[in-house]
Amino acid sequence: MMRRGRVMSERPRILVVDDDPVNLQVIASALKNEYDIFTVLNGYDAISQLRKHTPDLILLDVMMPELTGFDLCAIIKSDTAFAEIPVIFLTSLDNEAAELRGFELGGIDYLAKPVNLVLLKLRVRNHIALKERNDLVRIQRDLLAEQKEELEAALARTRRLEGIIPICAYCKKIRDDQNSWNQFEQYITDHSDALFSHGICPECAEEQMELIRNLKPARPVDP
Repeated sequence: MMRRGRVMSERPRILVVDDDPVNLQVIASALKNEYDIFTVLNGYDAISQLRKHTPDLILLDVMMPELTGFDLCAIIKSDTAFAEIPVIFLTSLDNEAAELRGFELGGIDYLAKPVNLVLLKLRVRNHIALKERNDLVRIQRDLLAEQKEELEAALARTRRLEGIIPICAYCKKIRDDQNSWNQFEQYITDHSDALFSHGICPECAEEQMELIRNLKPARPVDP
């Protein structure tokens, strides 16, 4: 089964974004035994990696040159393809305003630098598990929506032959919605998935045989 770009049997993918190579190495070493880790040094490379390897979670440094973690998070959350990916901010900013800013942009958690690796592993594990549950619910919801559409389409096809159908009492033609008269077979073909197999019933067969037997032989032509 697929979960938003990842097969369930695959390991979860984590994208780590930090402009400090040492921080990237420490975090990758702490998580690599359980997850597939992708590391980048700036926000622009992070956007490129997002499109190549859609991660299940992003660890995002806040203080980066050119494109800050807050800027990158805003970009990620504005794209419907990536908006559901949880973002954990990594920051040395120790103030309430910075935390509020991160949560307002859609971040799901905060970890202070230097990162406590035990706490990091626990937070990552919990958020990955939560995302997998949410992905499963989303898949089931989408499947139910598809099944509902299929059922509604099937019901619509069934309803096409319900209600009052105007039919001629003599020739048995049927009047359609455009006020045109159609042969019975043509009308059924146009308004259902039914197919016809032509034959002759016993009563009609006997009737036709009787007509043939009653035909008068042709009179010979005099020379």
